[in-house]
Amino acid sequence: MLIIYTAPKSPVRTSWSVVAPGMGNHGRGTKSRDQFGALCKSHGQLCCTLLPGSMPTGTRASGLIYREWWLLMGLVQLCSGTLTARNGSSQVISLNGKWEIQNSNSSVKLQGDVPGCVHSALYSWGIIKDPYIRFNDIAYKWIAHDEWIYSKTFTVPTEIRLLQRVSLVCEGIDTVSSISLNSILIGNTNNMFSRYTFDISKLIVEKNYIEIKFRSAVGWAKEKSTNHSYDIPPECPPEVQNGECHVNFIRKAQCSFSWDWGPSFPTQGIWKDIKIEAYNVFHLDYISYVPVFDKNTSQWMVVIESVFDVITTNPLQGRVEMKISELKVDQSRELTINPGQRAIKVIVKIDKNTPVALWWPKGYGSQTGYEMTIRFQFEKGNIVEKTIKVYFRSVELVEEPIASSPGLSFYLQINGIPIFLKGSNWIPADSFQDKISSNKLQILLKSVVDANMNTLRVWGGGIYESDEFYQLCDELGIMVWQDFMFACALYPTDTWFLDTVREEVTHQMRRLKSHPSIIVWSANNENEAAIASDWFSIPSKMREMYLKDYLSLYIKTIRIIILEMDNTRPFIPSSPTNGKETIREGWLAKNPYDMHYGDIHYYSYLDDCWNWKTYPRPRLASEYGFQSWPSFSTIYKVSVPEDWSYTSNFAYHRQHHSSGNEEMMSQAELHYRMPTNSDPLIQFQDTLYLTQVMQAQCIKLQTEFYRRSMTEIVDGLGHTMGALYWQLNDIWQAPSWSSIEYGGKWKMLHYYAKNFFAPVSTSGFEDRDILYIYGVSDLLEDQNFKLAIRVYKWDSLQPVCERITEELKFNARSSGPLYKESIPELLSRCSNATRQTHVVVFHLLHQGQPYGVQNWHFLSSLKEAKELLKPNITVSITQDKMVYVFTMVTSSIAPFVWLDVWDIPGRFSNNGFLLVEEKTSVCFYPWDSTTVEELEKALHVTTLRDIY
Repeated sequence: MLIIYTAPKSPVRTSWSVVAPGMGNHGRGTKSRDQFGALCKSHGQLCCTLLPGSMPTGTRASGLIYREWWLLMGLVQLCSGTLTARNGSSQVISLNGKWEIQNSNSSVKLQGDVPGCVHSALYSWGIIKDPYIRFNDIAYKWIAHDEWIYSKTFTVPTEIRLLQRVSLVCEGIDTVSSISLNSILIGNTNNMFSRYTFDISKLIVEKNYIEIKFRSAVGWAKEKSTNHSYDIPPECPPEVQNGECHVNFIRKAQCSFSWDWGPSFPTQGIWKDIKIEAYNVFHLDYISYVPVFDKNTSQWMVVIESVFDVITTNPLQGRVEMKISELKVDQSRELTINPGQRAIKVIVKIDKNTPVALWWPKGYGSQTGYEMTIRFQFEKGNIVEKTIKVYFRSVELVEEPIASSPGLSFYLQINGIPIFLKGSNWIPADSFQDKISSNKLQILLKSVVDANMNTLRVWGGGIYESDEFYQLCDELGIMVWQDFMFACALYPTDTWFLDTVREEVTHQMRRLKSHPSIIVWSANNENEAAIASDWFSIPSKMREMYLKDYLSLYIKTIRIIILEMDNTRPFIPSSPTNGKETIREGWLAKNPYDMHYGDIHYYSYLDDCWNWKTYPRPRLASEYGFQSWPSFSTIYKVSVPEDWSYTSNFAYHRQHHSSGNEEMMSQAELHYRMPTNSDPLIQFQDTLYLTQVMQAQCIKLQTEFYRRSMTEIVDGLGHTMGALYWQLNDIWQAPSWSSIEYGGKWKMLHYYAKNFFAPVSTSGFEDRDILYIYGVSDLLEDQNFKLAIRVYKWDSLQPVCERITEELKFNARSSGPLYKESIPELLSRCSNATRQTHVVVFHLLHQGQPYGVQNWHFLSSLKEAKELLKPNITVSITQDKMVYVFTMVTSSIAPFVWLDVWDIPGRFSNNGFLLVEEKTSVCFYPWDSTTVEELEKALHVTTLRDIY
């Protein structure tokens, strides 16, 4: 873009003549400042804007801007962003787009997109097929074992080359590389999670050639492990994962070498933005903030940290102005910044008489934010201005004694309100990050709040998620438990490793700490437990060495950085952990799974999941779960007919959890009849369906138990204040613990989560032949309901008996018993019902109307149920604006009714339900355009009775 300045004839109007490539005739002609800004914005151009009144006296009335004046004043505005600046700001040349890619012996040459990776480039050119199809994770291992070269030529205009500092900025290099500019080595990278900046001021010319030579992450990690003075376990993943070894030696997504739910695709490439930045005097590298509430003065403050790169020889003098118009904030401070990269903190105090709207988690209030403008003005007219959104909220981890229970509580308090964490665990949404579109991310995170969740734990074996991920969590009210990226392993603590971790943590803290959604910093996933439980059979003589490494990495390195940069959020050393008890024991608890402290992870695939007595009663359950298979429509896309059997090579290859397929069937056989169909394809589809039934019912019962335990102490255990099941999403099409399939389709579990995480819910269980029904409320105020209990015979749509209680008080943010009755008495008063022929259904009433969703209690295993008939359900579909209404008519009661519309994107209002009404309607909310005809053609209805 060429911008030509025309000196104003009046002091109020400045004009520019513009020649902008890609804007056509719209980019030519004389424009006012407002017209010019609108023009740039509408065409998405990265453009430079001259600030009115900035042209020195005596400048020509018309013509090209003097080069010397341009370089002196350096006036720029990023029209597509919120940064406006003069002098110290940067001019940016994006190097995103097409790059040349070749392998180590030049036998493969192609173009690829940046951001992106080698796998995606090969696939886009048809050199490889979809890496997720069948056994391609094995077939394409050669890609990760080879070493690839990215290269590009680009030009840099004179006015940019002559600025004082020209830098190459790499927002994300995956992972080990050497970078050369014009055949001169400028630096190396070894951390996927760090930003790299290289000074290229003396190397840049008009026409440039950049080359990035990647090392195989697999080979590099092996080399580091081989050269290490002692073993750092684990060496390799379990054989069933078909993975790569020594991932703990490389700062890369740990799951990229394989996991028990994901494939091994150790990618290479430029996975984030890469650009040239040039500037005079200084550059604003980072700006972040944290809100602080001063309890002594009852006053909110905003602590702003700005990181500058000052390239002058003398300190830079100036001032900073901070404005939050809605809060009547207009403050300024004097500043002095020394040369080099410097972090400057300033504090904005909000008048305590000014009301401040707070950021709240989903279900507790709005997610209000305020526009804050920060303007730095230095000597000689150097100005940089940034507008950011600031949110106010406080977070506290409460660990204090509990009456009638040894140990300590463990719960999060937001803005002074105790919050029960309802949610799941997040893993990377794809092995190839360039495949994660905004739409895909939005569907996944909207599905979180649609299922009444308020929390996601970003698990420590993946990646620090994208800026968009955290912005969406801010806007949707999703709290984020943020792990640092260390998981299920011990790690080296050599100087090079600790140095790169310091850079990683510092960068990520500066990038993430402004997000109100992040409520916890956790140093790792399960590594405290790995040492305590001796996962890796550590020789006794080496134990002290590994303990020392653990403390060096997580406590003396990561924790120190976090506390220096953010003391407003709790830090925990691991998950699971015993919190304060872990600290008391020297940061490594003897039993991190102690239910009297902290959080726990719990899995038991062989115990009967219907038996609530097998579940632990922790302070907080941050991982638990059961596996299931995805829908056939999801598996279909990556398989062929010979794969469509539960015992096929494909089925075992796709299962990365040892004995996982057998465990699912073993759990299902406890309570359900196995599918019996002579058609192998239908048999396979029914088996997939049954795994989802099993998973949904198991996690439903376990989560209901945790929610009932919120305000209960039983035998010294309880006061459970969080249930985060494993896991929310999938990285590919395979059996896993997820509730959402790869591609966004909800499993039965996710529909159940919508119900068991409802703000007000009920659940039933038995103890010593007595039926108990509990109520749980997340509401901020007490509320009254009635409870309706019905007993149905399996072969009839008419209840054999019904009872409605008196008004019951649900205390705010609590759980407790609502109803109890002896099972023999219940059966006797309901026409001498039997356990095998009847089912209990219950729901709440508010002011005489049904409230929330109905729940049920099975009186026997469904494999023992008698008189359970095939329901012969018919469905009619109508359209109501953008919503489709599915109306079902049934001839009998049907458990686990599953509506499937193949791969038409969208979700139902309810699914997998117990159908007890002759006529019932549910809504379908499409994520893309569809029609009644398409839905009718795709629809398939399955119930439990249909599979045998």
